[in-house]
Amino acid sequence: MQYANLGKSPLKVSRLCLGTMMFADQTPLDEARSIVDHALDMGCNFIDTADVYSLGQSEAMLGQLLPSQRHRWVLASKVGNAMSSLPNEGQYSRSWVMRACEGSLQRLGTDHLDIYYLHRDFNGMHLEEPLRAIEALLRAGKIRYWGVSNFRGWRIAEMVHMAKQMNMPGPVVCQPYYNLLNRMPEVEILEACGHHGLGVVPYSPIARGVLTGKYAPGQAPQEGSRAARADKRILETEFREESLQIAQTLRQHCEGKGVSLAHFATAWVLANRHVSAVIAGPRTLAQWQDYAGALDVVITPEDEALVNRLVAPGHPSTPGYNDPSYPLNGR
Repeated sequence: MQYANLGKSPLKVSRLCLGTMMFADQTPLDEARSIVDHALDMGCNFIDTADVYSLGQSEAMLGQLLPSQRHRWVLASKVGNAMSSLPNEGQYSRSWVMRACEGSLQRLGTDHLDIYYLHRDFNGMHLEEPLRAIEALLRAGKIRYWGVSNFRGWRIAEMVHMAKQMNMPGPVVCQPYYNLLNRMPEVEILEACGHHGLGVVPYSPIARGVLTGKYAPGQAPQEGSRAARADKRILETEFREESLQIAQTLRQHCEGKGVSLAHFATAWVLANRHVSAVIAGPRTLAQWQDYAGALDVVITPEDEALVNRLVAPGHPSTPGYNDPSYPLNGR
């Protein structure tokens, strides 16, 4: 396993982070146990979950698997997405952040989180109250570090400066949706993180499965796949004709190199100088085992040039694309 500092912090994390969004949803307990055990055996020390994953059940499943090995893991969870239809069980009121953190700790069977993320931004949200809540959790020892996920670059910079004004530790990590089909974070997010010393830990390096090459343009997705299940997020993001065609072009390129497209796509993300680690979110043990091959892939200048021709730096794979879950409100 390879390790890197999380941005400018002294915390070292494995370059592969085990993502557990599928746990308790598509991944049953025995399979999850096999994945966690294998990850630990291969030297992985970084694991990621969120309160909203299966509405707490992903955390609860990890709570059954981690206690005996808790000291070996850098454990991250998140807060912010709605946990119910009740008005105060989501977003970032001080009341909810404190209560949500306690809930995560109880489900995970631990007395602290190594990293606590604000899971997403909300347009127009004032930042001081969530930062005050994070500061209280830091002082209480409930969390060791904090970060942001799905925040735009200017908001990351604002949080860094506000934390300094409040004389509290700033964020150490950012978790964006970044892969070679979605290069928009290169415009502002990655540069902001690099400037302010945040480590970058992108999720979905294989574009929710599109960059495995398993989806053929113009054909129905194979049974059991995420697209075949009509998963909302893949249909909103990378399940588009342009993306499928690019994936097939890259698959042919990878066959010539003797590597898999999924390994190539993950290695491409890891090759970015701002990236500390990448989140690999398996459904099965076989999928997790397959991610390890990405660490052996070297991205060459020729590879970079091909990707640049297919998806221009700073752009998505489809002209005019924006993620509807994060709308732009410029006018």
